[in-house]
Amino acid sequence: MWHRYVAVGDSFTEGLVDPDPLRDNAFVGWADYLAGSLSAYAGGDFAYANLAVRGRLLADVVGPQLDAALAMSPDLVSMVGGGNDLLRPSVDLDALAGRLEAAVVRIRATGADVLLATPTDTAEAGLFKALRSRHAIHTANLFTIAQNHDCHVLNLWGLTALRDWRMWGEDRIHLTTEGHQRVAQAALLALGLPSADQSWRDRLPPAQPAPRREQWAEHGQWAREYFGPWVQRRLRGDSSGRLLSAKRPELAPVDDA
Repeated sequence: MWHRYVAVGDSFTEGLVDPDPLRDNAFVGWADYLAGSLSAYAGGDFAYANLAVRGRLLADVVGPQLDAALAMSPDLVSMVGGGNDLLRPSVDLDALAGRLEAAVVRIRATGADVLLATPTDTAEAGLFKALRSRHAIHTANLFTIAQNHDCHVLNLWGLTALRDWRMWGEDRIHLTTEGHQRVAQAALLALGLPSADQSWRDRLPPAQPAPRREQWAEHGQWAREYFGPWVQRRLRGDSSGRLLSAKRPELAPVDDA
């Protein structure tokens, strides 16, 4: 059983949209829920740090974040990065995989286990469907890396429940509370640990389709509030997390704020 878990990554691992009931202006995410479960399995002798910061590219995840993570001598590291790189107009998928593999080799050399995560399947994701081929190639690369270096893989590509927009927040990029909780259950499966409830795999019941006028209104609101500002940040070379630091920078018991 693991006793020192450190998560590195971007907004997906930092956790957004899902408000933290114990802290003002803070959010929880799948890694936090996973840490809670691991703490229960470990019987209380457990510490957790989350160094992920929204907007960060893979260079930061496998660079400064990983440096800080390994300094804590973890026995489990979840490393989920590259999602922001995949959104760039041009990305070298082979180079991205090479950076990830080098980071995995570095972690495994310490004796720590590694949990990687695939991208989601965007087959039913509207505008984001254009990313499907990139996500598919990156998924294949991740499984190859995991096979070569004995890593665990959180298979989001195969979690079809996430294809439902109701699992995602208003920004259509970050998971809701239920989405995060389901991903945490999928992470337990990836780590070979049992889940008390297997319903996390099930898709939600079909929703009644909204009138077309209402759908177009929602698309317009999303474009104004989220897509437009995202494009502007990219044009400026800015990041939503440029001035932010990690929410859990040190190893501590899960219940410690």
